[in-house]
Amino acid sequence: MQSKAGTHHDVDAVVFDMDGVLIDSRPVIENAWRDVARRHGRTLTAADAERYVHGRTGSETVRLLFPDHSDSDRSAIWAEVDKVEEEAPYPAVPGADALATGLADRGVLLALATSSWARKIDNALGGLDLLDVFAVRVTRDDVTHGKPHPDPYLAACRRLGVRPQRTLVFEDSVSGVRSAVSAGAVCVGIGTHELIGAGAITVAPDFTNLSVAHAKDRGESLVLTGLDARITITAAGERARA
Repeated sequence: MQSKAGTHHDVDAVVFDMDGVLIDSRPVIENAWRDVARRHGRTLTAADAERYVHGRTGSETVRLLFPDHSDSDRSAIWAEVDKVEEEAPYPAVPGADALATGLADRGVLLALATSSWARKIDNALGGLDLLDVFAVRVTRDDVTHGKPHPDPYLAACRRLGVRPQRTLVFEDSVSGVRSAVSAGAVCVGIGTHELIGAGAITVAPDFTNLSVAHAKDRGESLVLTGLDARITITAAGERARA
């Protein structure tokens, strides 16, 4: 792990991205776009997937891959990809389901802010028994501007009733980290050190080593362990007294 040394943050809520953070959806997304693109005469290379698919909205991807197609044709292609994604099974990113459930069980305010849509969310999180964990969810259909714009995280914070500066975000893409940081949130990257360059305070490869424990010096607050930055999370009891 790498971090901006010496960081210590107090937060009142936690917001998760979904794809690449809660669920390991990368193979499904990449294969869906590759197969659909092939049916429409476009060969999608690994480099194309990195450049045009990952970390982008579906509307951006289909526009970039099929610039000469009509809007209606692009919409139809995008719908084919959506259908594959919303029916596929997804494994959890290691440790993500345990951490999200553990935070919810301790009364931490949780939200989902994703570029995905309702049917995919219901399928993916329903398969992991995580649908009831999040008090708020913001999808691609809830905002005018998706990531890297701050709108998704500003909307999540607004619905949770917390300030972005008092919110922890887990993100796995450069565009997602920029979205969270632009909103004013504290962001932990799930992935590689390049996310620090985008504004994440620290990174971890997954959630395997992350857990929550009571902060002995902070009343009923919780501390997120397993990172080289200290993050203290307000517990439900402390919010009730505030």
